[in-house]
Amino acid sequence: MKSKITDEINRITEVLKNNQSSDGSWDYPFETGVSTDAYMIILLRTLEINDEKLIQALVERILSRQEKNGSWKLFYDEKDGNVTATIEAYYALLYSGYRNKGDKELAAARRRILAWGGIEKSHMLAKIMLALTGQYKWPTFFPIPIEFILLPLSFPINFFNFSVYGRANIAPMLILADQKFTMKTKRSPDLSDLFLARGNDAENDEFFLNRSGESHSFYSFIQQGIKNIIGFPAYIHSMAIQQTKKYILDRIEPDGTFYNYFSSTFLMIFSLLALGFPKNDPIITKAVDGLKGMACQIDGHTHMQYTTANVWNTSLINYALQRADISWDDPMVQQANDYLLSRQHYRYGDWAIHNPTENPGGWGFSDRNTMNPDIDDTTASLRSITNLIQNETVYRQAWDRGIDWIFSMQNYDGGWASFEKNVDKKIVKFIPIEGAEYLLTDPSTADLTGRTLEFYGNFTNLFKKHTAIKNGVNWLKNNQEKNGSWYGRWGICYIYGTWAALTGMISTGVDTEDSSVQKSLKWLRNIQNPDGGWGESCYSDINQTYTPLGVSTLTHTAWALDSLIAASDKVTPEILSGVKFLLDTSDKKDWTLSYPVGQGMAGGFYIHYHSYRYIYPLLALSHYRNKFLE
Repeated sequence: MKSKITDEINRITEVLKNNQSSDGSWDYPFETGVSTDAYMIILLRTLEINDEKLIQALVERILSRQEKNGSWKLFYDEKDGNVTATIEAYYALLYSGYRNKGDKELAAARRRILAWGGIEKSHMLAKIMLALTGQYKWPTFFPIPIEFILLPLSFPINFFNFSVYGRANIAPMLILADQKFTMKTKRSPDLSDLFLARGNDAENDEFFLNRSGESHSFYSFIQQGIKNIIGFPAYIHSMAIQQTKKYILDRIEPDGTFYNYFSSTFLMIFSLLALGFPKNDPIITKAVDGLKGMACQIDGHTHMQYTTANVWNTSLINYALQRADISWDDPMVQQANDYLLSRQHYRYGDWAIHNPTENPGGWGFSDRNTMNPDIDDTTASLRSITNLIQNETVYRQAWDRGIDWIFSMQNYDGGWASFEKNVDKKIVKFIPIEGAEYLLTDPSTADLTGRTLEFYGNFTNLFKKHTAIKNGVNWLKNNQEKNGSWYGRWGICYIYGTWAALTGMISTGVDTEDSSVQKSLKWLRNIQNPDGGWGESCYSDINQTYTPLGVSTLTHTAWALDSLIAASDKVTPEILSGVKFLLDTSDKKDWTLSYPVGQGMAGGFYIHYHSYRYIYPLLALSHYRNKFLE
């Protein structure tokens, strides 16, 4: 078996070597379905930017992803398709001008939309897009008044209690909802036939969903707070608009995008139009160019990425290569580390609001991210440059800055979040915004906490009984599921969280006989498939409980296998079966290779990382070889 493992490690290494970009990074696609493709068509047509080559390419990709029943799906086993994705695709195809309602593809999509209950059943974010392009009426009620942005940090709830990715989307929404902005063109299609009984009447429609008593209480609480602190004169309203605009403009990245997210940049462009910016304003045209720069090619089709994943891909791949015994002075590794060094942040971002005494030192996710670092990318980048810090002063300095930043970002509850510190107020979840728990909060999570602990345990000299480690381990133990698993916020889902938590605890000295470890190992063994692999459905995320996929995937298998290897002193039958699955199926080409194993919002946003099929099998096989075969 050792020779087979070595052959597979060498094969993956060669693939990665051939796929490295000239700047040292790996730019594997960050694939998220068809929504961004659809929104790009809608944006270009609304701005009357007639980039026909791009629009035609996006039309082709959208059509290539349509199911036989007329729908579009977010993931392979989504039963009948996804209503929101189908509405977005249908709208974009019509607006493109290259398809019309009489086409069989669109007729089938329309039947599916009406069978689901019509356009009213779409997600809140899609309704906002439809409203600002003239296809849906703005509601009279918006859950957050624009004056909310003026509330001070001392107020019990304020704008900076939202997550940074929540703020990036909410800020332009505040302007759009306040202005009730709508823009149509001569090309705008008519979607009125997608409404059912109530017609295009958002005032009677549950636009935001979950408009419970608690949500109205929240709204009243905010209104009263604004009135008590700053009153309601007209100039306050104008001040709020200006402050919101300033928030957005101050956070535009060098490529013109707003935080380098597709959705926030899309909304920013429309919010600037609402404030009177012309369509050809340099800020808007540069933002459009920035979005165009996120286009990639997948299977011969053009896809608009939600963001780029170069830093994430590069840090993970470069570390995996070094674990596979590729020397730190190999040109491939050196180029990757030089790239990562160039992407460390020197700008203060919003993270400093809740952590004001620390200097910048983190890394962001995308190639063009300069002010929005995150915990995951920082620990991943630090892992990658570890072997250089003893002999290279510039890397030692980067390491020290990164370590200090990570250390300062631990939450009061002992865990780590993704982007910011202590941004998890329960009251935020009462806001009647669909997916508020995912969009507006940035809580401690098992995946971030586990991987940060794993970094501390394996890459630093931090004493195992250090308070930071003890608090992190305690957070994990207190947040373990009853069945022994952990929920992973940014992956699919319980296998992902369990892998991160287990490897993190074990690396920081938690005994493998500890009851929490044993309980999780039992759970992993119980969900192993007969073929030796593991596979988890995106429905786990929606159902909030582990849901098997029914088949095994390379990535889920690698995560589970890596967990068992870390917790075992000897080779077990489950480990052998997992290794065999990775070796026997490494060259298979079926739908499991493109199954999403990342997520951004339950039920709405799933990610297929094209790099993961190489990274995690390479790590697991290297760990197996290094621990049991040498």
